[in-house]
Formats: sequence, structure tokens, C-alpha cells
Amino acid sequence: MSEINVQLNEGLKSAALAAPVTVAEALKRLDRDAAKQALAARVNGREVDLAFTLEGQENGEPVRIEPVLPQTLEGLDVLRHSTAHLLAAAVLDLFPGTKLGIGPALLEDPRYGFFYDVIAPRPLTEDDLPVIEKRMREIAKRNLAYRRDEIPKAEALRVFQERDEPLKCELIDEKAGERVSVYYIEGSPFIDFCLGPHVPNTNKLRAFKLLSLAGAYWKGDAERPQMQRIYGTAFFTQEELDAWLKQREEAEKRDHRRLGRELDLFSIQEEFGQGLILWHPKGGTIRREMEDYLRGELSRRGYGLVFTPHIAKRELWRISGHEENYADVMFAPTELEGTEFRIKPMNCPFHIGIYKSAQRSYRELPLRYAELGTCYRAELSGTLHGLMRVRGFTQDDAHIFCTPESVRGEIIDCINFAFALLGAFGFDKFKIELSVKGNDTTKTYLGSKEEWARAEAALVEALEGQGLPYERIEGEAAFYGPKIDIKVEDAIGRLWQLTTVQFDFNLPERFQLEYIGEDNKPHRPIMIHRALFGSMERFFGVLIEHYAGAFPLWLAPVQAVVLPITDRVNDYAQEVAKNLRDAGLRVEVNLRSEKIGAKIRDAQLQKIPFMLVLGDREMEQGKVAVRERTRGDIGVMSLDEFKEKAQRLVNSRALVND
Repeated sequence: MSEINVQLNEGLKSAALAAPVTVAEALKRLDRDAAKQALAARVNGREVDLAFTLEGQENGEPVRIEPVLPQTLEGLDVLRHSTAHLLAAAVLDLFPGTKLGIGPALLEDPRYGFFYDVIAPRPLTEDDLPVIEKRMREIAKRNLAYRRDEIPKAEALRVFQERDEPLKCELIDEKAGERVSVYYIEGSPFIDFCLGPHVPNTNKLRAFKLLSLAGAYWKGDAERPQMQRIYGTAFFTQEELDAWLKQREEAEKRDHRRLGRELDLFSIQEEFGQGLILWHPKGGTIRREMEDYLRGELSRRGYGLVFTPHIAKRELWRISGHEENYADVMFAPTELEGTEFRIKPMNCPFHIGIYKSAQRSYRELPLRYAELGTCYRAELSGTLHGLMRVRGFTQDDAHIFCTPESVRGEIIDCINFAFALLGAFGFDKFKIELSVKGNDTTKTYLGSKEEWARAEAALVEALEGQGLPYERIEGEAAFYGPKIDIKVEDAIGRLWQLTTVQFDFNLPERFQLEYIGEDNKPHRPIMIHRALFGSMERFFGVLIEHYAGAFPLWLAPVQAVVLPITDRVNDYAQEVAKNLRDAGLRVEVNLRSEKIGAKIRDAQLQKIPFMLVLGDREMEQGKVAVRERTRGDIGVMSLDEFKEKAQRLVNSRALVND
């Protein structure tokens, strides 16, 4: 019997244990409280089940264990992924013969927690969801174990062929390597091809709810089988679930897809393609205000505005590493005159091309290039959602080329720029995450350990130097470098990922970027990627839901509507509207032959900030009776008085109409 040195949480606790030993047993020896709470664990950076067996390390180094605990992002991922398996087990139990697709956790989508794609013997309906959920609870109470087996690929194919699971066979067949992992829920008909990890038993799953059904094509291909996607969510406690459900009820009232249609802001039409946004004039007005604000700030902060093509030679994407690391979300290549091209998923290589167009000196740096550049990604149809997840989107992209000495200051400037911009649009609560490479060896990252350490240190110094609290997220870095993500909290407490500041030492190396230093020798610049809105589409969707469509005056597509009570004052209404338009305000006139109450209700439904009600008295006195959309009547005033008030609110970008 051999001995193994096990360390918990970076060596804070350690013990020599007889090997082999499971992670669960090792945790009990090291920290009983952690052992009771743990859902899974990381062993030397790799996520594993608690039943994983520790055999020791050949080099004699200690085995490092970090428990994956509740109330963490990793813990939530394990909990929700395990609940997705529980859902599939319940469906198989209730509807024998169901074919299974995939069932991941969803951490980036605030609407849902997980889904599972199925082809049931008959179409499922919303009435089936409570029945399935009830069976899930019955299975969960039986305290059934999640068990992982690693078996030869050929055996896995045989197992799933015998179970008549063609979609699982297809996934296994695509899997590289001779061995694959499968998961069982003991005592249920469920088996899945999955990497895991999962909770130790179903008793850990208590606070969950099935939410809705949707259609989905296998692998997002309309030529492949039509499936049904069952959405649900799960939390660590019932209190958390109840709070989320209450928030969800409010979120449904703010759904940007419904408001976008009702307020005539944008549309997505099947004949043009899923995930492709048509901006209507009113939505375009708000976008213009967003862009104008951004361009003014870019100019003030020393950025140069650039424009680049939507397509480039495929070789460019090979050099950048996107062909190797990003091909699954790039649209297929197209060929012209013997040369292959790809539509761009990102703007970075084009900005590099501008940098390389001339020899650069340290005296020129930092160089800051900004672009409102439209990119395209081949997102699967099942992942698309209104403005939040699309196939064509415009990034407020910028790339900063700087010296190692100035990188910390540039990162700080990017963070401060983000807070200023987000604050101008009404967001004042933030969560900052630092995504780093971590110890996960299953993902492909470019660059050396030393380069990653330097890059991470630069981001940490910038955050800590500003006194900004942040959460460190292991294994979520971009393939070319670590990044800072700034999430905003909206009016009902949801977090949205928007701003990203990313450190990149790989692209300057791959494209052989240089600047001539003070020593007259060539040096490699540092490259910083940053997007503040993230994308115009996603930010607009968040903005719609944050304000529930009732935008502050400076953003509102229609800032005031003139409402004549009688046809006798129609000419005066037109004069009022022209006067206000000449002053730069966005104004409409409602000349329909309706009662004033109906006109006011229509303006309220359109969430127009100000209504100017005109009757004979207002016309005689040259005044307007002003209604504000939330406060109602605020009095009669001269047209100049209202105009001055409105211009002041617009020019100051006030967030309330007071």
C-alpha cells in the first residue's frame, strides 16, 4: 500500500493518506465541514467527482484538492448540470423510448439554469412540465448516486446503440481518443455520455423548477432532427429559487423582445435569418444616441476611429489562431478565384493590419484604435435569444498597442472609461470578474506560463491599485490571454455581462508586431482588447429591460408628443411641433380624430416622456399643458419654458425627467 500527500486549498491543510483514496475520503480527513458541503472538487486544477480515486503522482508532488462548494459559480454549474441529468432521467422514466440530445447548464443566460433536448415518443406540451417536475422530485428523494465510468469508445458506442440513442452515438463517434466517460443515475433508466463532474447523489438537488418548452434542431441544423428543448433552473436553496421566480415574473414584463415589437424598435424576421437584427427607425434613433455619446468620448480620450472590411482571407484567421481555437463559431469559408475567405468573427486582425502599415516608435505609443465593427458568429439556433445572443452584431471594439511600462495605466483607463460610459446610461452597480487560465490542462491556451503570469499580474495590479473588489474565475480566460469582465446590475437585480478588457501577448507575437524602442532596437508591443457596450445589440437589449422601455429623455426615440384636443387647434399643434423640432427635440403630433383620453393612453403605452395637451385656451395663450409619463399633469407653461426644460434634460443626459 502506497502513501499519498494530499493538500487542501493551496497547502493550508495537508495529510499523508494511504492510496488509493477517493476525493470524498480525503476531504473528510482534511476538513469535515468542506466534505459535507462539497458538490465536486478540483484535483490539480481538473474538475472531478467526489468519488474520483486518487492514486498519487509519479513525480512525488503533493496532490492539490479544492472543494467545489455551494454559493460559487463552479458549484452552481455542477448543480444545474446534475439537475439537467435528473430531468432527462424523469423524461425517460415517464416516456420510454425518448431519444436524448444534450443537456448543459446555462450560467450566462439569466432566463434559464439548464436545458435538455429530447425527442419524445409524442410531442410534449406545457401540461407535461408539472408531471415531469413531480417525477424529478420523486427520483431526487430516493438519494440515487451519480456514477461515472470511463470505458473504451467502442464499448460506449455499443451501449448507446443497444439503447437506440443515435444522437449520443454521433457525439461519441466524433469524440477523439480511445476512451470516453459516461454517467449513470443508479436505479434509474438514465445513462449519458458526459465529462461531468456531477453531485454525488440526487438528494443534493432540492430547489429546481421547469420553466418552458421550445423547439430546437440537432446541432442547430434545420436539416437535422427536430427536437424539443425543456428549460429549467436550479438553485442551492428554495429561498433563492423563490426570489428568482419573483424576479422572473418582473423580467417577463420587461422582455425586450415584446417591448421591441410594441415600441417598434427592432425586428427579427425568419425570411432574413435567425439572429439577424433589423433596426427600425425608433431603435435606430436610440442606437445613434449611443454611438454619438461613445464617439465623443473616444475622441476625448485619444482614440482613432477606424473602419475595416467584413471579410478577409482565411490565412489571416490561421495566423491569428481563430481557425485553431474559434472555428466552431465561424461561418464556413467561401472561395473566390482560388483564394479562401472567411467572414469576420472579430475585428482584432484588421486593427493589427493598421498598426503594421507603418514602422512604429515608442514615442507614438500607446496607439488606440476604435471601431464600431459588425461581426458574425455561427451561433446555434437553440442559443439565440432576441438581441442578447445573435449571429450578426456590432462591437464597440478597440485595441490598444502599448509598451509594457504603460500597460497598467491603459488598463486602468479602460476600466474608468467603462464606469463612466455605463453610468451615463443609468447603471451604477457592478460586479468585476478576473478570468484566468488556472490549472485546467483540458483547454487550449496560447503562450508560455511566464507570459500568462505577467499578463495576469498586470490586470491584478490595475484592479487592486484602484481598490476594486473582484472575483477570480479559474479556467475562463480567452485562449490568448486573461481578461477583466464588468457585469452590470439592472433595475431588478440581474447581472449582465457587457464590458471586457483583455490582455493579449499572443497576437503581437503571431503577427510579429514591433516598435522601435528608446534604445533604437525592435520590441514587441502589448495589445489590449476592450469593448465597453460589448455589442450594440446586447447592450440595447439590456437597456430596454433595465428601463422597461421607458427611456430617459435624451435616449427616448420620441421625446414629446403634441396632443390637440380638437381639430380647431391642429395648426397650432403643428406650429408647436415645428418649434420644438427646430430646437433639436424629437417630436410627433397625434392628429387622429380621437378623444384626448385615448390619445394620452396611446402615448403612455408608447412610453413617451412628455405629452403636450393643447386646447383652445392653450392656443389663445400660446402655451402648452404638460403631462409627464409617470407624474401626470405638471402644469401649463409657455412653449419656451418647456423647450428650455427639455433641452436642459437632454443636454445633461438626465436619467429622470425632473
